[in-house]
Amino acid sequence: MIELLILDVDGCLTDGSIIYTQNGDEIKAFDVKDGLAIASWIKMGKSVAIITGRDSKIVARRAQELGIKHCYQGVKNKRQKLIEILEEEKLTFENVAAIGDDLNDYHMLALAKRSFTPNDGVAYIQDHVQTTLSHKGGKGAVREMIEILVSEEELHKEFLAQWV
Repeated sequence: MIELLILDVDGCLTDGSIIYTQNGDEIKAFDVKDGLAIASWIKMGKSVAIITGRDSKIVARRAQELGIKHCYQGVKNKRQKLIEILEEEKLTFENVAAIGDDLNDYHMLALAKRSFTPNDGVAYIQDHVQTTLSHKGGKGAVREMIEILVSEEELHKEFLAQWV
């Protein structure tokens, strides 16, 4: 059973754009539908981790808003960070689903029982994950991944019971 979602940020939770204001502030856009699905996953007693190669106060804020316990930024070795999280949570790779969109996500995705990429993930990653989603990064891809997992794990009632 999948207990832990591993999320990349740029290109998965966002569309991959990095926008700077004239003052040097960074701007990112997150899809609220992704957020509701992530919050629902957590309310079902599951875990979520963000593992991203960049550092951003915006990502830390979004993780806090959604109740994401594990938020690791500036990570150069995503595979190693995943292993550390599994040790802390006392889980195995069989309990992990991950989403990534680029080459720096490859080793992390290869370890997960279920691996996903948005439909605009790079070709090499699309060729090496189990599921290429129909949605683009930052445009509902994480929501789609969670809905697939809810279906595969037969968790529809628990997922919907939080809202309807």
